[in-house]
Amino acid sequence: MDLFPILEELTQKTPSKILLVVLDGVGGLPQQPGGPTELAAAKTPNLDALAQKSALGLLTPVYPGLAPGSGPGHLSLFGYDPFKYLVGRGALSAIGIGADFQDGDIGVRGNFATLDAQGNVLDRRAGRPSDEENRRIVAKLKEAIEEIEGVRIHFYTESEHRFVVILRTGGLGDKVTDTDPQKTGVPPLQSHAHDPNDTASAKTAAILNTLSERIREVLKDEPKINGALFRGISERPKFPSMGQVYKLTPACIASYPMYKGVASLVGMEVLPVEGVEDAPEGKIKVLQENWKRFDFFYLHFKKTDSTGEDGNFAEKAHKVEIFDALLPKLLALEPDVLAITGDHSTPSILKAHSWHPVPLLLHAPYLRNDAAQRFTEDEAAKGSLGHLRGVELMPLLLAHAGKLQKYGA
Repeated sequence: MDLFPILEELTQKTPSKILLVVLDGVGGLPQQPGGPTELAAAKTPNLDALAQKSALGLLTPVYPGLAPGSGPGHLSLFGYDPFKYLVGRGALSAIGIGADFQDGDIGVRGNFATLDAQGNVLDRRAGRPSDEENRRIVAKLKEAIEEIEGVRIHFYTESEHRFVVILRTGGLGDKVTDTDPQKTGVPPLQSHAHDPNDTASAKTAAILNTLSERIREVLKDEPKINGALFRGISERPKFPSMGQVYKLTPACIASYPMYKGVASLVGMEVLPVEGVEDAPEGKIKVLQENWKRFDFFYLHFKKTDSTGEDGNFAEKAHKVEIFDALLPKLLALEPDVLAITGDHSTPSILKAHSWHPVPLLLHAPYLRNDAAQRFTEDEAAKGSLGHLRGVELMPLLLAHAGKLQKYGA
């Protein structure tokens, strides 16, 4: 159910401030039956103390059993039904990096990959190269590939192994499959149109398949980055803004382009962040400097996800501990409503996004007694918030912030 028409009538502007912290991929699993998850293994004295005076629950970002991508996971947290407000990863990345992405263009998210002599995927992320190495490879591709069958090809660096391709011409569609097999030991997939009668999308698929071959030829002498995998092929969507629906003045504090892209799509002002994701203190500084200007902040931390994808249980737990050390600085700002959660789970034992619910912590006025003692999956299951879907979070935050009027007579 799309609540936007109702919320647009009920929301009201108030001076109260909401801070939504997203620890990307924070949910996890034990390494062995009966063991702790990454969250439970982490030493988190500040989160523990906060949990004991907050309300907790579990949150399914999109739908039970579905392992969400970061796009639908985040859209649901912002209150946008991810089954109605569809957007591909390519569009989000293109918008997030500020690419020249026009109506009618097709945005494609790319992973640089390592392929073996038989063309099978050895590493879907090519060893996570530096941004500098990424830029070198992108420059090489720009010089070698400018056009395929009358379609202009524009390459952009995103970060690490990620890059963006913009396809520009008329007559292209975005209803096509990815070429990323999402596993190693197999070759990249061939893209095809979901509907073989969709000639516009069939043309896009053919261009992508040719582009994959051309990239392999250009990069054949590279030791690690010798292939590309395409995901999230999409046109630029148009969504109602958070300002329009919720009467908020929202801001985004994130480093990775994809998350800046989804925030921009829903009308947040994306604040510039200096430094790298491994030094999150810069994000806290941006939050402090802009605290008076906005009434809603989305604060994103990525490394809880990427360490899970790398299968590094101990390092994911450590990234949680790094956030825990920063938590007092967030509390010092005295947000009226503070929520801490994730956009999906990324258990290190799976090395991938999963369908498992994530913990949700809500620190706000007017909370009921809560039995949860820590910000962990097991403790959150004891909490008074129960089990929510992602799209149910924003009305809850607005209500606790005093921004929702009564519904009905």
